[in-house]
Amino acid sequence: MSDGRETLREAMTRTGTSQSELSRVSGVHQPSISQFLSGRIEMSDEQLERLLSCMGYRLEVLRRPVQVELSRSMRRSWGLHRQLSTHLDRDSLEGWLPTIVENLNRLRVSTQGQPHERNLERWAGMVERRDVPGIRRVLTGLDVDSIEMREVSPLGGLLPQSERIKVLEGLQS
Repeated sequence: MSDGRETLREAMTRTGTSQSELSRVSGVHQPSISQFLSGRIEMSDEQLERLLSCMGYRLEVLRRPVQVELSRSMRRSWGLHRQLSTHLDRDSLEGWLPTIVENLNRLRVSTQGQPHERNLERWAGMVERRDVPGIRRVLTGLDVDSIEMREVSPLGGLLPQSERIKVLEGLQS
């Protein structure tokens, strides 16, 4: 798969479009086009799409799932939190509040350093706002932020033991 510079260069060559002509048609300053083609600046997919459309092309981006490599501990935490997310809704969150508040208080006493202290406050804010979609994103997310948030999760003790065992057994296979 070629990068954006090569994609733009190829379209310009195929259509015989100069940087000056592309600038006039697109409204993008010629020096910006030159800097993009030389690699001095990056251009977003939206900007590239705009330039390509001026030459009769569109940008096609191939998207495919790529499995994220996680340590055993991270995969275990993700699996357990993911399963808990299947129970999460406004009503369950209300029922979980006493346990979550108790866990937050316990974690605040025993947790030190950043980003953990900041993440505890973020958890507290999401719980206080009853931010079910936000909590669900943290429970299931594979981005660094979600992984770090789960390291100080106040949701311990909420997943039924039978489901916990099933998740952990599934991770071993």
